[in-house]
Amino acid sequence: MNRASAIILSPEEQSKLDTWARGRKLPLRLVLRARIIQMAAKGALNQAIADDLKISRPTVQLWRDRFLALRLAGLEKDAPRPGRIAKIPQAKVAAVVEATLHSTPENATHWSARSMAKSQGISRMAVQRIWKQYNLKPHLVETFKLSRDKHFLEKLHDVVGLYLNPPDKALVLCVDEKCQIQALDRTQPLLALRPGIPARQTHDYKRNGTTTLFAALSMLDGKVIGDCMPRHRHQEFIRFLKRIDSETPAVLALHLIVDNYGSHKHPRVQMWLERHPRFHLHFIPTSSSWLNMVERWFREMTEKRLRRGTFANVDSLNKAIMSYIHNHNQNPQAFVWTATAERIMGKITKCKEALGTLH
Repeated sequence: MNRASAIILSPEEQSKLDTWARGRKLPLRLVLRARIIQMAAKGALNQAIADDLKISRPTVQLWRDRFLALRLAGLEKDAPRPGRIAKIPQAKVAAVVEATLHSTPENATHWSARSMAKSQGISRMAVQRIWKQYNLKPHLVETFKLSRDKHFLEKLHDVVGLYLNPPDKALVLCVDEKCQIQALDRTQPLLALRPGIPARQTHDYKRNGTTTLFAALSMLDGKVIGDCMPRHRHQEFIRFLKRIDSETPAVLALHLIVDNYGSHKHPRVQMWLERHPRFHLHFIPTSSSWLNMVERWFREMTEKRLRRGTFANVDSLNKAIMSYIHNHNQNPQAFVWTATAERIMGKITKCKEALGTLH
């Protein structure tokens, strides 16, 4: 007759098992396992333990073996289980991933869960589980643009250096124009917000003219100098530079971050800058508008004031924009740049490597 291996407890193990066996707030499974080991340590046979605790003999043998292998730690947690056998073979999973990454359906630009399920002969939910497991999102597309500026690195270091380490006794201003802002008026009055019903407006509109907003965002405190003009030629840009000159302390040097629009480099602008030596223009690389922080402020203004606004004429549009700037300057919040030039170049390098693998 085969006999189970004897169990010998240390004083610490005996104390711990006594605590578990008497526990009133512990899980019942842990209490039962402690009692099995206590009785086994006293020499009781597996069948006797099973009859006394009203469990099966294989259960007693299971926890006796677990204790001999792992001691107390083996009683606290269940053994890992293999789980249900996958209904979809790994070869089919690999086929779904391969098709998602390297093919498109005949009648569409990208796969949907249903079209992929039909193509592979599995359920839509199975496709969604596979995509979730491998973090595949064929329904999403993001845009990117790599600058081809030959002096990209020098300009990047110049602009990022101004953000992260501005010069003493100087003010860094992000300057740009938001052109062709339309004064749009809906063809019918808006329907106000009601409980359970969002505000509604007609899909069509009337165009009542356009304006151009010149804005200079201070990286020091987030205040904005702005002006609305009908056009955005070099004449208007010089007029805006004069406004910046009049609204900033004369003792400070002014470092303006601008894009490569032609009016910023016009000969008359260059002549004006020579007569005003405290102005210093820093040009961002081409196709890199994300480097100019005033673009971030433009987006905020568009979302909060322009996108859902209605304007009967250009004058009302200009008043709305200037009112927004005035209210913004009452409690401005500075935009903080945190990315270093090295970190940006690292991301660009990865993007170029990814593009290189496609050719």
